Amino acid sequence: MDGTYKRIVVVGGGTAGWMAATALASALPASTVELVESEEIGIVGVGEATFPSIRNFHRLVGIDEAEFLRATHGTYKLGIEFRDWRERGERYFHTFGDFGELSGPNALWGHFRRVGDAGLGTLGEQCLPTVMASQGRFQGLASEEDRPFNYAYHFDAALYAVFLRKLALQRGVRRTEGRVVEVVRRADGGVARLTLADGRALDGDLFIDCSGFASLLLGRSLNEPFVDFSHWLPVDRAWAVPTELSGAALTPYTRATALEAGWAWRIPLSSRIGNGHVFASRYIDEERAREQLLGQLDGRPLAEPRLLRFTTGHRQRCWVHNVVGLGLASGFLEPLESTSIFLIQSGLGHLIPVLQQGRASTAAEIDHYNSGMARQFARIRDFIILHYCLTARRDSPLWRAMASMDLPDTLAFKLHAWRQAGVLHQYAWEGFDAHSWLAIHAGMGHWPERIDPGLEELTREEALQALRQRRARLAAVVAAMPTHEAYLRRMVAR
Repeated sequence: MDGTYKRIVVVGGGTAGWMAATALASALPASTVELVESEEIGIVGVGEATFPSIRNFHRLVGIDEAEFLRATHGTYKLGIEFRDWRERGERYFHTFGDFGELSGPNALWGHFRRVGDAGLGTLGEQCLPTVMASQGRFQGLASEEDRPFNYAYHFDAALYAVFLRKLALQRGVRRTEGRVVEVVRRADGGVARLTLADGRALDGDLFIDCSGFASLLLGRSLNEPFVDFSHWLPVDRAWAVPTELSGAALTPYTRATALEAGWAWRIPLSSRIGNGHVFASRYIDEERAREQLLGQLDGRPLAEPRLLRFTTGHRQRCWVHNVVGLGLASGFLEPLESTSIFLIQSGLGHLIPVLQQGRASTAAEIDHYNSGMARQFARIRDFIILHYCLTARRDSPLWRAMASMDLPDTLAFKLHAWRQAGVLHQYAWEGFDAHSWLAIHAGMGHWPERIDPGLEELTREEALQALRQRRARLAAVVAAMPTHEAYLRRMVAR
């Protein structure tokens, strides 16, 4: 090896594998990228909701939105509607928009809270995509530079892998069908080659482990320790089942409904509805959780429910020797905020610039990558915990436990900064910006104990008038938009 990564081997297909192969082939044209996968193994394939960053990935690798939506039965996603999380019967929306200024004398949320006028509705009515979602409307962006909101997608994960595979093969990626049965190590502890079930050997300079929960290279071969988040995120099972489209409108958002020992998701695709129940087995048995899922459905099931078992957390290091883990091979976080694909993309986004330097990576670069990815897992963990720890529910053991848990210090500090001074503190390697944190705080009715005196530089009447005008302006803009279904039909017909 001359110091460059000329031969890159991706282990495993699915979303992670084919995202990695497509991105690496696009960014490293001088390298050979080979992906090995086995049709015998299959993929998890239930990750049908995404985070807005996926659109950056699509732009970087040159994916046309209309072509992608057609191929994956995709729909648009403006955020997530949370039902019954604070109290039964209550709902709020985590939007992919913004709430204007977040600090200082012009902080929109501060004036909204200070005015306290019931006629203004919720804080979400001051945010464009929340209003769009509530009305079932959607409009694309005129340009990425002048962007008043953001959006993501819902899609069929299995079809997305097929779509990416076609693109990757066009970019020169080699696909090898086969099952890895042996990992041959180098003298320094890295991986030298893989042996397949039929005896073939695959040599590589760099190996990308996208083998899912099996974590064939990073976990099983290199024995990288696992950092367990179950203390804070006890859910460890999920039932998943698709249903036929009902007569309801095709909503441009995901729905997460809190249940006795977890929560149920509803994800609308253009061909079906994806449904699931994420739950903690220490608080409910699998059969009862299955029954609760089936009781949530609003359409006829298209298959028998499928059970997935998992542990929340991540490998202590995602890059060890010449192996980099991506996707489930590196870790898994409760899918409440649809971050699995974001973490794949983030890993690639920080890995590729290092590889593009045309030399072997230094220990310092690998350490920086590992510390950064560990922080990102922890930051997203904290954001997910936020949804639970603010609950007022005490009607079942799970909710009582989540309301009284010991919080990670990083989250405890953020909550203290918000409660005491209305500061939406942000660390490096955050997964969600301050607007997202505000959406959860506001939705859960969690406000600072004191009002910034600077807000009083604007009279209450002036603030109320400004808020009324903004609310009316957004309502008028949204009223002129097409419905989500109409816009989607027009887009896929292109």
